[in-house]
Amino acid sequence: MEENNSLVYGLEFQARALASQQAESNDVRFFVATQSLKPNNQLHIVDLNEDSSALQSRIFAHPYGEVWRLAASAHDSRLLASCYSLLKGTQVVMETALLTLPESLEPKDGEEQEFLAFENVEKLSTEGYGVEIRTTEFHPTDANQLACVVDGKIVLFNRAEAATRVVAEINAKNVPKFTTGRWSHFHQGNHFIALHECSIKSYDVRDPNHVVWSIDEAHSQLVRDLDCNPNKQCHIATGGDDGVLKVWDFRNTKEHVFARSDHHHWIWSVRFNTYHDQLILSSGSDGKVLLTCAGSVSSEAPEVITGDGGGGEQGAGTEPREHLADGLLQTFDQHEDSVYGVEWSTADPWMFASLSYDGRMIISKVPKQYKYQILL
Repeated sequence: MEENNSLVYGLEFQARALASQQAESNDVRFFVATQSLKPNNQLHIVDLNEDSSALQSRIFAHPYGEVWRLAASAHDSRLLASCYSLLKGTQVVMETALLTLPESLEPKDGEEQEFLAFENVEKLSTEGYGVEIRTTEFHPTDANQLACVVDGKIVLFNRAEAATRVVAEINAKNVPKFTTGRWSHFHQGNHFIALHECSIKSYDVRDPNHVVWSIDEAHSQLVRDLDCNPNKQCHIATGGDDGVLKVWDFRNTKEHVFARSDHHHWIWSVRFNTYHDQLILSSGSDGKVLLTCAGSVSSEAPEVITGDGGGGEQGAGTEPREHLADGLLQTFDQHEDSVYGVEWSTADPWMFASLSYDGRMIISKVPKQYKYQILL
């Protein structure tokens, strides 16, 4: 796949749910699910053959409802979590289910099916906790534990014990619900970070309603997404309706450590690169995907920066290594609608996918000049 030639994959229906393969990630694989009002929604598994630069897809029927969010398990390459809405009588309700893919994605001999079927569908019981399910997140280290953000609650599910418990709840009346949430990669997997209006709160799931830290008024408008830096403890990225991408060190909740205002509308998705965390992707309802460098606050930042540009560890006769400058590196503007999701590939650190509401998924690459500047 050439650096400037993005690959486009089109869906029959509108879509906003995108996830990348997390476990056993030898292949560049993305999952995308549709959001149609008709009862014929689909989940597409899209693989990239890097030798031929061709996309291969397998389509599963998702008759349970229109999909709002997908998450892939980091422990089981065949397990996904789907949050979807459906019509029951005259009411629209939301549910979440764990979808298990079959061991073989090839159709059985003699069978010609338009859609493949999941091997197992396990619906999680959320009825008693609320109405709106924002996300279901797999625990980073415990394969049996999931967190579900429902209205103003964070609900923990333990599949091994068939147990559920509420670990956080907004108790005030008439307070808006959580927007979304993610597990922290650190702290032994005991912290869950949730977005609420313009604020960010981290909860210790061992102690109900224990707020470890909070950043109030993190954005001037609603915060829509966050991601944790997998390589640098205490750093998170956020984006919201003010169109600002921010990086925070939550040991100091008073002020962000990095910010860019390159989007012209709401930011819907932010993602750190898993291997080179100075690279951050963001997408928004301005139809743009932006690649930003935040090298000065990344795990690969030079340890000492002096006024003359010399590094603290440089020898007397050596040239200081040139790092990528902070700021906007590239704008990807092939989409024609709001871009609700963007995800890095876990198999190839330079490749990512973005999904716009019109059902167009585009797989792109980091431009070579930035790749070589990071590696050399």
